[in-house]
Amino acid sequence: MPYTYTDSSGLSRYGWTDALDQTFTEHYEAGLVPARISRVDRGLCTAITTSGLVRATFAAPHPPDPSLTPCTGDWAALRPGAEPHLVALLPRHSAIVRSSASRSSHGQVLAANVDTVVIALSLATPLDAAKLERLLALAWESGAQPLIVLTKADLAADPEAVHAEAGALAPGVDILVTSAATGHNIDVLAALLRGTTVLLGPSGAGKSTLGNTLLGEELLATGTVREQDGKGRHTTVRRELLPLPGGGVLIDTPGLRGISLHDAAVGLERVFSEIEDLAAYCRFGDCAHDTEPGCAVQAAIQAGELPERRLRSYRKLQRENAWAASRTDARLREGRDNQKKAITSHLRATYRFRDRQP
Repeated sequence: MPYTYTDSSGLSRYGWTDALDQTFTEHYEAGLVPARISRVDRGLCTAITTSGLVRATFAAPHPPDPSLTPCTGDWAALRPGAEPHLVALLPRHSAIVRSSASRSSHGQVLAANVDTVVIALSLATPLDAAKLERLLALAWESGAQPLIVLTKADLAADPEAVHAEAGALAPGVDILVTSAATGHNIDVLAALLRGTTVLLGPSGAGKSTLGNTLLGEELLATGTVREQDGKGRHTTVRRELLPLPGGGVLIDTPGLRGISLHDAAVGLERVFSEIEDLAAYCRFGDCAHDTEPGCAVQAAIQAGELPERRLRSYRKLQRENAWAASRTDARLREGRDNQKKAITSHLRATYRFRDRQP
């Protein structure tokens, strides 16, 4: 009779569900146990199991592809014992992916199996519209629900003005003004979080301070910011998953300086939904929104209904995304070509061997 897993209190608080349990049947039969990865560093990972935290090894894929390696938030099949080892990753229902820092054609997964993406931006510095649009594209593309949290309201002269500015850049996204120092709207934020929440944002945005406030204790490292520009140094150096007191889990991430898109066409459509809606009324289906007659997008710009900066930003991010997609396509083509060459070489060697036989 196959082993049946029942979770009375352990992994359920970290997001384990009946649906996940059903997909794990073959792994149970192989003597493996479910685990959620809370941290990855130095070729090892910290995994949460029903027996507690374990340090486990894992085999990197070959050829190396950052998007296939274990990441904070992943569910995995783990072989227990004196030397625990991750055998396989379970399929991800969502993943936050950006282009890798090496600028290769691979994507880098920042967090997996996320339900809510909290984009933290500091009210102590001017709002960076371009950075917010990039972060929103990452969030929407992941399959999770974005939530913009404007931090450090106690240091802002006019937080509501910034709220309105962010709202114009983020159609369909809830925006919350908060202050960890005064506790303003922290209870509202905590009530909005469900499942697995990840904190994204630039260094100095107050992500770790916000995370500690939500966690109810000082578990995440925090640091100061430079007075001249409001930027902080990377006090968070790795991604880490921790349980929230009210249920669900929180993933803190290092501050993002480079936010390069990777296959984010759907995310861009959501971020710039007003442009997508206007484009449906253009005279030509392939309108480039430049000098074509009957362009609804240009008409909206001329009427003052759409900022020209939005269209420029949309075009820039589309070009960047198309470039990343072309590199991915080229890599896949190269992989297929190399596979064909290997098969052909093997067949030729086989035929030569047969021809030499008496």
